[in-house]
Amino acid sequence: MNAVLIITLSNTYVIFASLQVLDTKDLQIFKATVNGQDAKFGFGQKHSFKGTPLEITFPFELRRGQEAIVEISFESSPKSSALQWFTPEQTSGKKHPFLFSQCQATHCRAILPCQDTPAVKLTYYAEVSVPKELVALMSAHRDGEMPDPEDSSRKIYRFSQNVPIPCYLIALVVGALESREIGPRTLVWAEKELVDKSAYEFAEAEAMLQTAEDLAGPYVWGQYDLLVLPPSFPYGGMENPCLTFVTPTLLVIAHEISHSWTGNLVTNKTWEHFWLNEGHTVYLERRIGGRLFGEQLRQFQALGGWRELQNTINTLGETNPITNLVPDLNEVDLDTAYSSVPYEKGFALLFHLEQLLGGPDIFIGFLKAYIQQFAYKSITTEDWKKSLYSYFKDKVDVLDKVDWNSWLHAPGMPPVKPTYDMTLANACVALSQRWIKAKESDLCSFNSADLKGMSSHQLIEFLALLLLEAPLPVSHVKRMQEVYNFNAITNSEIRFRWLRLCIQAKWEEAIPLALKMATDQGRMKFTRPLFRDLYSFDKSRDLAVKTFLEQRACMHPVTSMLVGKDLKQDQ
Repeated sequence: MNAVLIITLSNTYVIFASLQVLDTKDLQIFKATVNGQDAKFGFGQKHSFKGTPLEITFPFELRRGQEAIVEISFESSPKSSALQWFTPEQTSGKKHPFLFSQCQATHCRAILPCQDTPAVKLTYYAEVSVPKELVALMSAHRDGEMPDPEDSSRKIYRFSQNVPIPCYLIALVVGALESREIGPRTLVWAEKELVDKSAYEFAEAEAMLQTAEDLAGPYVWGQYDLLVLPPSFPYGGMENPCLTFVTPTLLVIAHEISHSWTGNLVTNKTWEHFWLNEGHTVYLERRIGGRLFGEQLRQFQALGGWRELQNTINTLGETNPITNLVPDLNEVDLDTAYSSVPYEKGFALLFHLEQLLGGPDIFIGFLKAYIQQFAYKSITTEDWKKSLYSYFKDKVDVLDKVDWNSWLHAPGMPPVKPTYDMTLANACVALSQRWIKAKESDLCSFNSADLKGMSSHQLIEFLALLLLEAPLPVSHVKRMQEVYNFNAITNSEIRFRWLRLCIQAKWEEAIPLALKMATDQGRMKFTRPLFRDLYSFDKSRDLAVKTFLEQRACMHPVTSMLVGKDLKQDQ
C-alpha cells in the first residue's frame, strides 16, 4: 500500500531574508517552487536525531507583508520514525494493510517538511489518495471523498483543520476501518472485528465531553471521534484534534478529552514546558472523574499519581535533571526524556495550589480563565505563572510562600506533598503492609476474602504500593497467585503491576506471561518496564533479548529504539 498525501499548511512562517528553513527527517525532496517559480533548495548538516534542515532560497526578494506560496514535492521514507506500516497479517482482519502516524514530539518532520515546533501553529487542508477498499482519516474534519481521477482503483479523501494546531497534532491513519456513532459529535472508528466492542467500551464519551465543557469552557473542535488502533501503538492515547487515537489497553478517555483544552488549545511553547500540557490535562481529567464518579475517587486517583511519580523517580534517580518539572532539553532526544514526571509532578503542583488557594471550586475558575486567556496560543511556564498571580492578585502573599524554584527547577520529588483523602486508600495500605511484614508462617492467613469490596482502582494501588518496596520473596507471590488468582485478570493496569511484582520477586513461572504482555501490545508504559525487569533477572535476560530481537521489526520505531537502549541492543 502507498498513501499519497497532498497537504496545504497555512501560517505566518518565520522566513529569513527570502530563505525558508524547514525541519525534515529522512525525506526525499524532488522540487520546490515559490509562487509558481522554481526555487533552489539544499540540505543543511544532518543531526543525529533531529534530522536535516531543508533550506529553500526564494527566486525573488520577499517584501515585508508579502505572502508567498511554497510548494514542495517530497516523499517520506519507508522507515519514517513517524509512521508504522502493518502487513495484512498484523491486523485484526488479516486482509488489508494498515498505516498510522505518531508525530509527537518532533516526528512530523519525518512525514513532511515543516517548522516542527509547538511554538508555531497552523491550519491545514489535505487530500489523501488510498486504495478504494481502505479508509483514510486525519486529525481534521472530513470534507468528503471522490474517485481518484488518475487511478480508478483508488479513492481520494479530503480533510480540513481550521483551528490552528502545532505540527505534532497532524495525524493520518489508513486501514479497513468502519465507524459506529456513540454520541451527537462522536464516531468510534476501528477495524470491523473490533468496532462494536470499541463502541461499547467508549460509550461514556459524550458525558465526559459535556462535563469537560462545564469545567473548562466550550469545545471548539466540532467533531470528537475516536480511533482504536492496533495494540502496538506506543502510547495509551494521542489527543489528535477531532480524532483521538486510543489503544485497546486504554480504559478511560477523560485524559485525551481534556487535551482538547489543555495542550491542543493552550500549548506548551517548547518541550521544556511540556508539564503545561500534561499537568493541566491530568488535573482536568481527574476533575471530570470527580464530577462523574465522586470526589473520593478523584482524591484516590491523585494519590495513585503520587505513587506513580515516586516509582518513576526511583527508576530515573532523584538527582536526575530530567525529573525537573521544567528540564533543560538542549541536545536531548525527546523520546528518551519521556516519563510520568510532567504529568504527575505537574498535577501535584496544581493540586497543591488548589489546596492553598481555596479548594476545587475556586481553582477551577482560574483554569477556565487561563484557557480563555491563552486559547490558540503557545506559552511558557512564566506566562502561566503571571496569569496565576494576576487571577489570584488578592492572594499574592500565599503564592509568594510557594517554593517555586524547588517545584519547577529541582530534581526528585516535590518539596511539598499535597493532602489526600485516604478513605479508599486505607484498605490498600493495610493489605500491602500485611504482605510486606508477613513471614512464611503467616502466608496461610491470606485468602480471597482480602479483596472483597475492593475496586480495580484499589487493586492497582495495592500492587503499586508493593512495587515501591523491596521485592517480595517468591513464596509470597506464589501464595498471592493461589489466593487472588491475579494471572486470570485481563485489566492491563493490574496485570502489568502484578507481572512486574512477580519478575522482581524472581518467580520463573511468570517469565512467559511477562514476555507475552511485553510483546502482545506496544504501549511503552507497559512494554519498557516489563522488558527492563526481565533483563534485570538473570534467568530471563537472554530470553528477553532474544524475544525483543525477534519482535523488533513488528514494533513501533520509537518503542523499538527505546527498548533496544534498555536491553543494550542499540543498533
